[in-house]
Amino acid sequence: MTEATSPSLLRSALFCRCPRCGKGRLFAGFLTPAPRCEACDLDYRFVDSGDGPAVFVILVVGFVVVAAALIVEVKYAPPYWVHAVLWVPMILILSPGLLRPLKTAMIGLQYRHKAREGRLAERETRR
Repeated sequence: MTEATSPSLLRSALFCRCPRCGKGRLFAGFLTPAPRCEACDLDYRFVDSGDGPAVFVILVVGFVVVAAALIVEVKYAPPYWVHAVLWVPMILILSPGLLRPLKTAMIGLQYRHKAREGRLAERETRR
């Protein structure tokens, strides 16, 4: 597929699909990438999102939960147990819920920009 016909990054990330065709499943397990795309046969050995998705999940979920907790505290001043009942489930639902799509987005960006391990070192040795 060319750049013009490749699927949108947002659509691929939301449905956890192949970054090249947008049809095949990207994951074999919860966060374990499949060996290759079942639709276009793209080899997923290049996949290495590292800790990037986890960092973004921490930042996004942390911002949402802290902002919501501050608003609830200022407006209603509930007891501490109410905060625990509200925010612990929210954290436990949002964190895994965002992890797969963000990992898919990072993998999609890695594919689109042809990012590979050690590319900067290869460029510097050629000079």
